[in-house]
Amino acid sequence: MTGTRQARREAPARATLDKASDENFPVAPFFLPRAWRDDLMAVYGYARLVDDIGDGDLAPGGGDARHLGVDPAQADDRLAMLDAFEADLRRVFAADDEPRHPLLHALQPTVRRRSLTPEPFLGLIEANRQDQLVGRYKTYDELLAYCELSANPVGRLVLQITGTVSPERVRRSDAVCTALQIVEHLQDVAEDLGRDRIYLPAEDMRRFHVTEADLAARTGSAAVRSLLAYEAERARQLLNEGTSLVGSVHGRLRLLLAGFVGGGRAALTAIEAAGHDVLTGPPKPAKAQLLREVGAVLRRARREG
Repeated sequence: MTGTRQARREAPARATLDKASDENFPVAPFFLPRAWRDDLMAVYGYARLVDDIGDGDLAPGGGDARHLGVDPAQADDRLAMLDAFEADLRRVFAADDEPRHPLLHALQPTVRRRSLTPEPFLGLIEANRQDQLVGRYKTYDELLAYCELSANPVGRLVLQITGTVSPERVRRSDAVCTALQIVEHLQDVAEDLGRDRIYLPAEDMRRFHVTEADLAARTGSAAVRSLLAYEAERARQLLNEGTSLVGSVHGRLRLLLAGFVGGGRAALTAIEAAGHDVLTGPPKPAKAQLLREVGAVLRRARREG
């Protein structure tokens, strides 16, 4: 394969991995062992790609569809793309087959080296299938069940990659990951509504007298901001519930997990600083605020450890 053809083949994968810099928290920071960084980026590439398929945010040109054996003209059929993606994922776990997509090909050594199972990866696919079929959530419990598919598998994979799985750590990790998913939903209310999705529970919208028309406004009303403050406090409580996960590990892994928790706390602080008006644009934390929050998490971990 010539260099030009190789670059063209790998372009969709690079476009997906480049999105790591836009996350609220570091994905695979420099201070981790190289093997961890490689494995975490392989998992991130998988998770980012499945979300991009579900959101219709794939790189232009149809490269991802071609890798998955889908006619590029059908690349906008998200359910068909997710089905093809699942079929390629199953090749990752097959003893006598090779996946077609570069990001799944890169994932295969991680799966084998860390003895990972298909379930967390399948959960992420199922969450994105659900996004094509479910655009509203009646209750907070329904939203938590969605986060069980869309977010919690990622934390469990981090624990598996780093060899630190225990039932208590999984429970704490689930709380952190669910909180981070909810925080992202709060930041992206306007963007999600543009995709005909609302991740604010309908029961809470009724309680605060918020309608879908209110969410479509250019700025948040007092009722919308009160609703967002309520949901942000719920997310903060989940983060607090999971924060002791950081103190249960040591060394560079502690710093990584503090980055996850601190990133969520910093994002909540940014939402609060915006007066909980997220409709004007997603509130993003400044780097200084992120560092302060990470430092606070680490200090708590030292006290608890």
